Parts: sequence; structure tokens; C-alpha cells
Amino acid sequence: MPAVATSEALSSGTILDAGDMRRTLGRLAHEILEANGGAGDLCVVGVLRRGWPIAKRLAFTMTQIEGTTVPCGKLDPRPYRDDAPRAEVGSADGSEIPFEVTGKRVVLVDEVIFTGRTIRAAMDALVRHGRPATIQLAALVDRGHRELPIEPSFVGRRIVTNREDRVLVK
Repeated sequence: MPAVATSEALSSGTILDAGDMRRTLGRLAHEILEANGGAGDLCVVGVLRRGWPIAKRLAFTMTQIEGTTVPCGKLDPRPYRDDAPRAEVGSADGSEIPFEVTGKRVVLVDEVIFTGRTIRAAMDALVRHGRPATIQLAALVDRGHRELPIEPSFVGRRIVTNREDRVLVK
């Protein structure tokens, strides 16, 4: 699952190859566990579509490190977007969080953070499932250009992009 940037500024190249991705996710897992004093009361929730596979890998890696299961769920922020016409949003919600989030330390995971609007919508969606003790954000790639005051707690790679550039995780 390499991260690829399509930009003249980034030379349209690979940001993270498979080995970089494995090492980055391992580092993120260790940083998250260290910041939280271990896996107790910790859970991971991936933002659909592309944050979900990364969240699963992070939760699996943390489970291996700690020897205790770190639960993982998926969250659909589309019904809570403020930048899409309501007719396009629809009422379909693909969220699946098979554990209680109330009182837990939730690590919300997305593959790329850009304007912050997806994360704002994801936080709205998350609190519909309960009241977490904390919500921390982990992003594989931070490309800047925030429109909202939302910053990730854990970042795999920070890159400089033009606003019109695209960063794809495959």
C-alpha cells in the first residue's frame, strides 16, 4: 500500500514504499502506545475509505507489541460532511464500531490529512457512538492546507504540496 504523490512539486513520485510504510506504521504504533502509557482503554477507529486499512494495521501492530488486543472499528464521516450537498451525502452510514467508545482513548486514523473537514465530520460521527475520554488523530501523511484548526497527534510523514496536488494511498 504505497503512498504516491501526483505533483510537479513532489516529482510525481512515491512518498512511502512498502518498506517505508511498514516502518512508519511500526513507529506510529510505538508512539501511540508510549503517549498513552500502553494499550489499556485504547481503541482505534479508521476513517472510511482509506483510513480503515491503515487503522487495522496499526491496531494489529499495537496488539503484537502489547500482547493485548487493541479493538479497531471503522467510521463513515459522509453523513456529517459540511462541504457536500445534502442530496449527495445520503443517509447511508458504513460505520462499524463493535465496541464501546465511551470513556476510551480513541485514536482516529486517516490516510491523508488535508483541510481537516473529513476529520471534523469524523469526530461528529464518532460522538454519535459515545463520549470518548480523548480523541487523538493519527495520519499517515500530512499535506497541510488546513481550513480548520485540526492537527494530528501522530504523523507518519509531513510533505509540502500545492493546494491542487493529490496524494493517493494505494
